[in-house]
Amino acid sequence: MTFRRDPAPAHETVSPTPRPAPFAPVGRIPVVEVSPVVEDGRWPAKGTVGEAFPVRATVFREGHDAVAATAVLVAPDGTDHSSAPMADIAPGLDRYEAWLCPDAPGAWAFRVEGWSDPYGTWSHDAAIKVAAEVDTELMLAEGAIVIERALRGPSAPPMPEEAAQILADAVQALRDTNRPAPARLAAATSTEVRGVLAAHPLREHVSPSATYPLAVDRERALYGSWYEIFPRSEGAHRDPETGEWSTGTLRTAAERLPAIADMGFDVVYLTPVHPIGTTNRKGRNNTLEAGPDDPGSPYGIGGPEGGHDAIHPELGTFEDFDAFVARARELGMEVALDVALQTSPDHPWVSEHPEWFTTRADGSIAYAENPPKKYQDIYPLNFDNDPEGIYVAVRDVLQVWVDHGVTAFRVDNPHTKPLNFWQRLLTDFRERHPDVLFLSEAFTRPAMMRTLGAIGFHQSYTYFTWRTTKEEVGEYLTELATETDAHLRPSFWPTTHDILTPYMQQGGRAAFAIRAVLAATGSPSWGVYAGYELVENVARPGAEEQIDNEKYEYKERDWSRAAQLGIADLLRTLNRVRREHPALQRLRNVHVHPTTDDAILCFSKRVLPEHCPNGVEDTVIVVVNLDPYTTRDGLVHLDLSALGLTEGGADVPVMEVHDELSGETYYWGGHPYVRLDPHGVCAHVLSVRAL
Repeated sequence: MTFRRDPAPAHETVSPTPRPAPFAPVGRIPVVEVSPVVEDGRWPAKGTVGEAFPVRATVFREGHDAVAATAVLVAPDGTDHSSAPMADIAPGLDRYEAWLCPDAPGAWAFRVEGWSDPYGTWSHDAAIKVAAEVDTELMLAEGAIVIERALRGPSAPPMPEEAAQILADAVQALRDTNRPAPARLAAATSTEVRGVLAAHPLREHVSPSATYPLAVDRERALYGSWYEIFPRSEGAHRDPETGEWSTGTLRTAAERLPAIADMGFDVVYLTPVHPIGTTNRKGRNNTLEAGPDDPGSPYGIGGPEGGHDAIHPELGTFEDFDAFVARARELGMEVALDVALQTSPDHPWVSEHPEWFTTRADGSIAYAENPPKKYQDIYPLNFDNDPEGIYVAVRDVLQVWVDHGVTAFRVDNPHTKPLNFWQRLLTDFRERHPDVLFLSEAFTRPAMMRTLGAIGFHQSYTYFTWRTTKEEVGEYLTELATETDAHLRPSFWPTTHDILTPYMQQGGRAAFAIRAVLAATGSPSWGVYAGYELVENVARPGAEEQIDNEKYEYKERDWSRAAQLGIADLLRTLNRVRREHPALQRLRNVHVHPTTDDAILCFSKRVLPEHCPNGVEDTVIVVVNLDPYTTRDGLVHLDLSALGLTEGGADVPVMEVHDELSGETYYWGGHPYVRLDPHGVCAHVLSVRAL
């Protein structure tokens, strides 16, 4: 069938017409419903160096003969890197699973191979017939032929001499008519024989699926702890006598870096450092008129001093910026920079490229709006007027900052720009600078958030900030780990400079502690906004953001207060625990456990050595009181199988658990009692050792 679209009217613009996947024959052993696959392989699924990922497929055949499947990981050079036998995870539904693990960044791929399993068919049938004394000698003779094919036939896999001898002995036993039939069958279906044929199976009618793409990034794309600062506030000071402000600079901001590194953060993220416009500059708390000392929003980018490729003169020079980056690296941290693709009315682009903006009926340039909100100090770009010109300009701007040591970009509101722009830009940077990461700041509809991740954003802000109940948090952890893991990698932030939820406004210090524990243990990547250690939780009336917002003014903080609040110590401990426990550095390994209290959440994370070469086994259990006001207690009903443990009987301890927050050790069975005080010990973060 041919599909046709009538010619578009002259006033329409038409994108290229997508085409469906071409017809493809089914394999001799059908392999369908393969995952992780994004849009039938239109875009690559996400992978990370050192993180195992599950490959699943439905594999079946006609009749009753046995089938099996193998997952194959394909290296960037096109060679088969590794493979793993797939296990039947849903008996009766033909659903198979194996875990694969890439060990370097690049454009990887994977496929699933379904195959006929002659030994599996024979061993199943022989067990039934020999026990019933039906066709006994015939079944044993056919078994000898099958195992000989595995040993010497045209489809025989290569195997060590010791393994070959085990199969040869099985053939001899099957043909030894002097032995009882059950003994001959037992010799050919022993654990040793099954082990050899599991490692070196006889595979017939091998039927591969399509080969699906997997974009593998460096570990920081998945795992890291971010700390956000406004550079101008670090070192800012208000004269107590005159009331005049002196701004912080990149040099004074660098003096804050040792304290940030001491709390264990991996990435220091800077809000925009560019010149700020004066036209329609906002004042304190987003008021429409700025006072003479109001510095304006750093998101109102651009002035006579330059635009996105310039540094605000009050912050310093590129030499100062380079010194900041160098100091961060000395302390083991990367530098991320905010990218806000918008301008102030004073940005050089406005006069040089007026076609890059939207002109209204009265001849004025449209400023940014999100009714009823208005941002008169910002002009959004119109990507439809000169997409090529805007693309080249943005690409060149980002290159400037990469040349000065930036390795990650936090992208402001990417969902308000065309996705084809982002796909092209991210593809370009993946090819030219594969180590540079992009974090999507898009709190918007699910389809947009998933697709931004699918087309190339390495990380994504999430709905975590608004998930507060036990059911909401548990379901969201499971969703991110098992449903959207191929599309996006989450980054959990309890607050941002734009967001202060009612939970954080009302819950006091306990809320800040609880959400820090959840963010740091629930997601491999997490972050906090400067001042989190000081429990800054006073909202602007009627808004979900802080009063005296740092976007519009300098913020002078008394860091000495952090010691008495204890949040900085908690952040330090959480980041240490994350570094010590691989289970907390991975996404696809969450299991939520029931509890008897509606405010106590329990989940575990586990990594297994067989999932990754040179891997380790690590299990962490997290139990959190989500109520910031009241002590809660109850039972936790642990799914011991998810922890790799077996029930030891009623009240019998089966594990030693060490609380990484309190330093205490407990001995738990499957149903431990917990009591958590939000103003004291609000959570257990437990490393697990089987008894």
